Amino acid sequence: MGRPFVVSTLSCAVSVAVLTCALTLSVTAIHGSYPEDPIIHQVTDSGNELVGTERRFRSFMEKYGKTYGSREEYVHRLGIFAKNMIRAAEHQLLDPTAVHGVTPFSDLSEEEFESMYTGFHGGGLGFGNGVSETAPPLEVGDLPENFDWREKGAVTEVKMQGICGACWAFSTTGALEGANFIATGKLLSLSEQQLVDCDNMCDAHEKDACDNGCKGGLMTNAYKYLIQSGGLQEESSYPYTGKKGECKFQPEKVAVRIANFTNVPLDENQIAANLVHRGPLAVGLNAVFMQTYIGGVSCPLICFKKMLNHGVLLVGYGAKGFSILRLSDKPYWIIKNSWGKHWGEHGYYRLCRGHGICGINTMVSAVVTQN
Repeated sequence: MGRPFVVSTLSCAVSVAVLTCALTLSVTAIHGSYPEDPIIHQVTDSGNELVGTERRFRSFMEKYGKTYGSREEYVHRLGIFAKNMIRAAEHQLLDPTAVHGVTPFSDLSEEEFESMYTGFHGGGLGFGNGVSETAPPLEVGDLPENFDWREKGAVTEVKMQGICGACWAFSTTGALEGANFIATGKLLSLSEQQLVDCDNMCDAHEKDACDNGCKGGLMTNAYKYLIQSGGLQEESSYPYTGKKGECKFQPEKVAVRIANFTNVPLDENQIAANLVHRGPLAVGLNAVFMQTYIGGVSCPLICFKKMLNHGVLLVGYGAKGFSILRLSDKPYWIIKNSWGKHWGEHGYYRLCRGHGICGINTMVSAVVTQN
């Protein structure tokens, strides 16, 4: 797993917010109140009522169907929620062209969130897989201004990895689903569970970067495993359970086989060209701003490019992304995530294009299937 990240930019106003949240917890613990309020306030609200944080928390619980087994767990999660509201406000300042606030993960600490909902190994420094080569340069002058594989039928519905660090498996299947569609014209939903249960492949150079079910993995390792094992089953024949189990791979039920895979050059114009000509791409990135992301084009001022911890699928790009705060229209990447449709923009993330934001250009791969 990647290391947890903390953006440290607290102002005096935020420090006051910390004290307010602490007082909220104290009053709640003493009085045991459960105020009802169906409205989730914006994280930038200026109200300092002691019950405000708990009201937002109760609304969060209702919206996302959250329950806790004890009063102690409730108070613990309320405390984390309060900290995440402060963190969302920090992210809003650092990422003003997006909207940050309450998400399905607002009751999880950074460490919990990263261990449960990311799961990318490799550090973002090269591939060293011994199989793939870097793709040759492609012509970029004739690329369309906007492009989206969803519109062409090459992308399955947004999936949900659950509390399992198997993002790498979903990124892998997404790339294969797209490549198979391009080759055959058929869109098949492929099995992440086969990868979670059966793939233990390690990187040739980073020996500790191994695929390990819900504890993380690497898309290029998964490609190697699939070449060696003979291919990948469909979701319907090997359904997802959200936990690592006994390998039940059945070679006779293989639906898609890999011919080869390649690394994509770090240049974002080359990434766009490979996306257009070769299909959706498996990508690693730094997910530090994603826990609080609601929508818009994310273009953070600070996001470390080499601290990759999440595997996603690049499905398209746009020339001008509408900014809710109307600061500017940013060109952006369209990224399919694996946290369900209740997160982000119906399960998708738009990330600023052209600046290597959050390491989006650091580890990108394309795959080719056998007909």
